[in-house]
This record gives sequence, C-alpha cells and structure tokens, in this order.
Amino acid sequence: MAAFLRAYNTCLLRRPLLTNCITAAVLFGTGDVVAQQAVEGRGWGGHDFARTARLTVYGGAFFGPAMTTWYSFLNGIKFASPRKAIVYRVWLDQAVLTPAAVVFFFGCMSVLEGRADEAPERIKNAYVPTLLRNWGVFIPTQIINFSIVPHHMRVVVVSVVGLFWNTYLSVENARQRRYQEELADKETEKEREQEGKETLVHV
Repeated sequence: MAAFLRAYNTCLLRRPLLTNCITAAVLFGTGDVVAQQAVEGRGWGGHDFARTARLTVYGGAFFGPAMTTWYSFLNGIKFASPRKAIVYRVWLDQAVLTPAAVVFFFGCMSVLEGRADEAPERIKNAYVPTLLRNWGVFIPTQIINFSIVPHHMRVVVVSVVGLFWNTYLSVENARQRRYQEELADKETEKEREQEGKETLVHV
C-alpha cells in the first residue's frame, strides 16, 4: 500500500492532469456503482451500466480537467497571510465555482443521456437542494484542504470526499430523470384522454 501511495504521489507530481482525470473517472464511476447497488438496491442484474459509463466519462473528461485547472489557478494566487489564503480560496471555490458546477453537472448529464431539452427543468428542480448540501459537505472539507494538504494533492482530497458526494449526485440525477419521465407519461395519458373525448364528441 505504501509503495502504491508513493507511486501515485509521483504520478501526481509528474503528470497531474492525466492522474487527476483518471482518479476522477474512477471515483465518479465508483460513486454510481455505490448509488445503484447500496442505495437503490438494483442488484447486478438491474444495474444500469450506461449510467455508470456516463458518470465515469463526466468525471474523467470534464470534472478532472476542470478541477486541475481550477486548483492550479487558486494555488497561483498570492495572499497577504495564510489565514487570508484559506478564507479567500474557500470563498472562491464555494461561491464562484460551485454554483456554476452544479448547473454544469445536471446540464451535462441531461445531454449525455440524450435529453438536452430536459436540462432546464432538471437544473431548476435540483439546483438549490444540491447547492446547499454541497456547502454542508465541502466548506469544511475545503477549509482542511487549503489549510494542511499539499497543493498537488488537493484534487485527490476533493475526489475522495467526492466519492460519497458522487453517490448523492448519481441518486439525485436519477431521481430527477424519473420525475421527468413520470411527468411525460402523465402528459401523454392526458393527451390520450383528450383525444378519446374528442373522438366521442365527433361520433
């Protein structure tokens, strides 16, 4: 285990972008597996592997590169004191990045599911509760992260804590998708009932 951690740390220092992307992909995919098996109780026979693949792609192709770039930017900003550095970095992360990241996640998942037209409604329904829960989890995490964690390990810390957060995101995104499907089914049923009434009137 110690040898693995040393090798992983070396990869982070030598190839931070690639290493962070792979890490994020693995952890997002794992978060969805936990969501489907431990939270939703689907069993492997009912596991939605396409859903896991979408979360894995999101983690590796979007979250990993974005977070690596973001933390590089935050680490490059100079502050007058270590205390101010912590306060402003946490504020920038949670007040500037996070609100946009929540919108991007639900929008991106809608597009990857082939349901781009549902993105605005999904974002509207999930945005506030997701943002508030994110602050509850990640404000304390980021205070610790920016206080004592070496800068090249900060994406990793967020990703590891994010394993549990990704489980929540997967469940919430699936819940929003089912909700929209139920609304669509109800709308279709209403249209059929209306068509039936019009047919009776014409007869």
